[in-house]
Amino acid sequence: MTPLRVAVTGGIGAGKSEVLRAFARRGVPTLSADEIVHQLIAGDPDVRAALEERFGTTDRARIGEVVFGDRDELAWLEALLHPRVVARRDEWLAGIDGPVAVAEIPLLYETGGERGADVVVVVTAPADVRRGRSAAVDQRSARLIPDEEKAARADFVYVNDGTLEQLDAFVGDVLAQLTA
Repeated sequence: MTPLRVAVTGGIGAGKSEVLRAFARRGVPTLSADEIVHQLIAGDPDVRAALEERFGTTDRARIGEVVFGDRDELAWLEALLHPRVVARRDEWLAGIDGPVAVAEIPLLYETGGERGADVVVVVTAPADVRRGRSAAVDQRSARLIPDEEKAARADFVYVNDGTLEQLDAFVGDVLAQLTA
């Protein structure tokens, strides 16, 4: 059985990871693109060699200081990582035997990744809430598609400004609709 491919996306600090955890608590197979990136940087010899050659380091924080201030360097990094992330996601999906699989993909719309999803869940939150969750909101958000546009393109939208119980109930409702 090919699972329904659900992508979770949204702005920095919106609560994507928490939504992913809520799906996982319900027994749904989940995957995080950010975690794949961390694994690639930590353990893929080709990625590590390319980073060392380009930036002189594999330290994510130091690389981040460079790429988030330079669009060309960011484009280079994304060209290195995104095809590998997609390949790992596809490999993971091929091993899923269930009705639904959920992947958290922060740059879903920015990379055209929505073509690989059957359903998109967008998580958003007010700017002040997001800033309280992540110091990188202002620095990185300028290059992202605005939440309003993401929400308009999504199948489900959650404004994450309440409790974890409310978020969990939203995920339960989405899952019920997807498996009905």
